[in-house]
Parts: sequence; C-alpha cells; structure tokens
Amino acid sequence: MSHQCRFCSAPLTTVVADLGSTPWSNSFLPDAGAIARERSFPLKVMVCSECFLVQTTENVPADEIFNADYAYLSSYSTSWLEHAKRYAEMMTNRFGLSADSTVVEVASNDGYLLQYFAAKGISVLGVEPAANAAKIAESRGVPTKVAFFGKEIAAALVESGVSADVAAANNVLAHVPDIADFVSGFAILLKQDGVSTFEFPHILAMIKGIQFDTIYHEHYSYMSLLAVERIFGACGLTVFDVEEIPTHGGSLRVFAQKAEGTRAATDRLLALRAKEEAFGLKKMATYEQFGTQIEGVCDEFKAFLRRAKTEGKTVAGYGAAAKGNTFLNVCGVNSNDIAFVVDRSDIKQGKLLPGSHIPVYAPSHIEAAKPDYLVILPWNLTDEIVNSNEYIRAWGGRFVVAIPTLQII
Repeated sequence: MSHQCRFCSAPLTTVVADLGSTPWSNSFLPDAGAIARERSFPLKVMVCSECFLVQTTENVPADEIFNADYAYLSSYSTSWLEHAKRYAEMMTNRFGLSADSTVVEVASNDGYLLQYFAAKGISVLGVEPAANAAKIAESRGVPTKVAFFGKEIAAALVESGVSADVAAANNVLAHVPDIADFVSGFAILLKQDGVSTFEFPHILAMIKGIQFDTIYHEHYSYMSLLAVERIFGACGLTVFDVEEIPTHGGSLRVFAQKAEGTRAATDRLLALRAKEEAFGLKKMATYEQFGTQIEGVCDEFKAFLRRAKTEGKTVAGYGAAAKGNTFLNVCGVNSNDIAFVVDRSDIKQGKLLPGSHIPVYAPSHIEAAKPDYLVILPWNLTDEIVNSNEYIRAWGGRFVVAIPTLQII
C-alpha cells in the first residue's frame, strides 16, 4: 500500500519503525469483559524524503481519540506543572506581558499552564477538544473553548475579538492529522507582533535514545527543526528562536512569529540547524537504522522479566502512560509478566491497560503488594518517581528503567 506525506503529499518510501498492530495507547479497558471488543490498528512510521516530516501511515480519527473520555490530564505530573510555571515566568518577562495582554493555549488540557498566566492578571483562553479536561480547566477559572483548533476556529476567535500576544502549543503539534490547517491557524490568531511557541519531542533525541515508546497513534508526526521550519514557512509563520529542553526525553521549544515579523534569527536557531544536519537528519539512513535497534531493547527487557520470574520476584509498573503502553505492547508483555501498574490519575485506576491488560491501581497499592521491582514506564519522569517512592527500598525493592538500555536503580 502506498502512502503520501501528510504535509507535502510526496510519496513515502522510507520506513522508520514498524511496531505492528496495537490498540490506542490511551484506550483503557473498563474490565476483562471489554477485552473481546478491543480494537487494534497498524502502528507504522515513515519519513518524507522531501520535507523530512516523520509520520504515522494510518490516520486514526482524532475525534475518536480526543473525546470526552480522553485519559491524559497534565496536572498529575508535578514536574510538568513546575515546567509550566517556569514557562509562564519566562514568557511574561521576555515579552513584557501585562494585564493588557492575551495568552491563548491550544490543547490547553486541564488548565495546567494558563492558570499561571491568569494568576498574574493576564487575560487567558484555552482551546481544548477533550470536554472532560476543559471542564476541569473551567473549574480552575480558565475559560476554555471545546474545539479542535485550525484556521476556522482561529478566524472565529479573531472575529469575536480574541487575538493573541502569545499563542502556546505544548505537545500538541504531533497530535494533529492536518498539520497545515493547524499551523495556519496561529498565523491568523496572532497579533501583528505576537509570538507563538510550540513544544514537541525532538526526533533527534528520539533516534539517539531509541525512544520508540514515543510512537503511538495519537502522535501523527515526529518533528525536527528542519521539518518544522519548512512547514511553518508554508503556513505564514517564521521561526526566530529555538530552545532545547529536557521534557519528554528531549524536546524543542520553537518560537515563531508572523511571516512579516521583524525578530532576527538567534544564534541558538543557527546552531541547532547545524546540529541536526551534522546528526544526519537529511539522510534517510539515519532514520532507517532507528528501527533496527528496537528489537534489542525489547529483548533485554524480556530477559530481565524471565530472570525475575525464575527467581520468584514480583514485578510491577509505575505510570499508566501512553508511552508505557506502546513499550509493553511492542515488547509483547502482559499481566503474566507484570502483576499490576499504579497511576496517580483516578480516571485510569480500576481499569486495564490497552493491549497488555495489566490492572491499574492507585499508588497506595505498592505498599500493600510490596513488589521486588518497580518498572518506571514514563522514564522521562524517573527522578520524580524515584524520589516520591524511595520507601520501596525498605523491603529491598528496586526501580527499573528499560529505555534506552536496562537500568536497575
């Protein structure tokens, strides 16, 4: 079956990773009775040799994924809230935001970020497709429009008197099937001298760290600065600065302005362009070698599970994260290998993980079950999770991280 690039329509010929067929990573099952009805979808990623956009080949309907029951809420991660607070401080200071300013966040989730701007007396508006998350944001005093953002919504907001001094989009660019329509909306929404920032996992970090668990159906695209500059340039925006940040195992924060904006390109931007080129992001071979490394990571993890079983040790997981579900399903792990997973989000507790069908409990279950090993599935939050669960060492418990190589902590 032939595939076309979701941005430039060029034929796709280079496979980055083929992860088989898996359920959606946030489609938790209410009980064992739902297993028979569970659906799986192909999870294959290719790279465009024209615009260098890395992308899934299947378009799973976004409105089926980001619906009223969407299971990801940002505020359950303490470190993510701290990240949001620092961002609000930085943007307020750098761009001189005041009570006369307006900050709009697209994919504002439960108001985790905009609450910090609102606390400064700055006018805020969230645009969020998942109704359950939007409702929580409203309860926090963050006005939120339930919608999928694009040119049409941007034009309607401007028509209603809302234009943005700052338009933020954190970890949403990857989640958009029609990336041109989405990015073009920011060119409409921004005031003449407004700034848009976009944060997304960096494909360079993903390849370097064998972070294949970052691939899931909700992530339609996997970004480099190289690809983003081409896409933005075609959609009425110009990138003028970029920051490398540690979130999600290595992300970029891109600063963009309207195409006619006057801010000059920073040294950081020029340096990252050179870094990506030196790494080989314009060469198809760089992407192809990523897929060959995945099997080794899974083999190492499964060997650990077999050893633990032979020794009569109990293995549990921490964090019912989307990336964890990709990891478990690609490695072929199930409830015979990992007894349970705990998560702070009460909307995941009492359910089964998609695909692996491992039960999810509240973190208090760790103390009751006293597992010998606790596998940290959202490895990007390793420090936070280790620090808050050091008590497992009282019974000899150890932490395990599987990517990029197996570590027992």
